[in-house]
Amino acid sequence: MTDTQKVTNHISKLDADFALTIEYLRQVILKTDAEIAEQIKWNNPCYYYSGEMKAFKPKEYKREIIVFNLHKNKILLVLPTGAKISKNKELLEGDYTDGRRLIKFTDLEDIKSKENLLQNVIKEWLELVEKQ
Repeated sequence: MTDTQKVTNHISKLDADFALTIEYLRQVILKTDAEIAEQIKWNNPCYYYSGEMKAFKPKEYKREIIVFNLHKNKILLVLPTGAKISKNKELLEGDYTDGRRLIKFTDLEDIKSKENLLQNVIKEWLELVEKQ
């Protein structure tokens, strides 16, 4: 299975209504930029920059943009390096010393109302990528 098929399979195993919500969120993220790819990481969908980057240590998580945390049908997005977002941070929660930030959504309507804000966060993150 490809990474995309693995994500599709993962989402298909969720409660039907919740799966529709997560699929919508998935498409919002993927349509933000052509260099965003997806995979399953830490047992959930993960979205990352797929382009060429300067060398870095894997534990720095410089490639990962967003990792879903869908425990108990809650929608939590983890941005492992979200602390570097400075202009579009109204959605970001937390002040973790490891640099991660969180975005919480309650339902599909909440996602739709914040869709542009989420895409702005992702676009700013992509601008900060250390490309080759």
